[in-house]
Amino acid sequence: MPGLDPLSWAILLLLIGCGLVVMEIFVPSGGILGFLSTVAILGSLFKAFEHSSTTGFGFIAITLLAVPTAIVLAFKYWPMTPMGKSFLGELPDAADVKPFDPRRELVGRIGIAKSKMLPSGSISIDDHLFDAVSQGPAIDEGQAVIVVEVRANRVIVRPADDDEIRHSGEDPRNLLSTPVEELGFDSLEDPLA
Repeated sequence: MPGLDPLSWAILLLLIGCGLVVMEIFVPSGGILGFLSTVAILGSLFKAFEHSSTTGFGFIAITLLAVPTAIVLAFKYWPMTPMGKSFLGELPDAADVKPFDPRRELVGRIGIAKSKMLPSGSISIDDHLFDAVSQGPAIDEGQAVIVVEVRANRVIVRPADDDEIRHSGEDPRNLLSTPVEELGFDSLEDPLA
């Protein structure tokens, strides 16, 4: 390659320097690749100034744009390449990185308001107390509620309809204090009548 002019050397060394910067980020080398990339980029600038001072200052501007651009593009596209996947492994999807919150499993569940909710209060689901916020109107103590959503630290509820209670298969009210007529049983006072 002795026949290359200084401008060709400057371009070649800048490309090699950008490639080594990208490799330094992803390949553990103890700084060797970083040192070589610095040498290649400085050699590129030296060769550009050897060609002309205008070319040298132009290469300084190009270097200030090319190196960060190469780094950004490498972070964006390299993990998706076969070599990037072999180094980094499979990237996690959104469900894998989302923190586990057991309250998210409460959505759609029926509970009982343990205090008057104006708009916040406490509810009981499976004998566990949760702080909750009413989605709409005030909810009286002892009223059945359904969990609509869990957003950040808030369990959001609304009053549950009788149909929702029946279709959910769970009745959070205390069955021992419920009148027999509401449970759908006939009265047991006069069994022969």
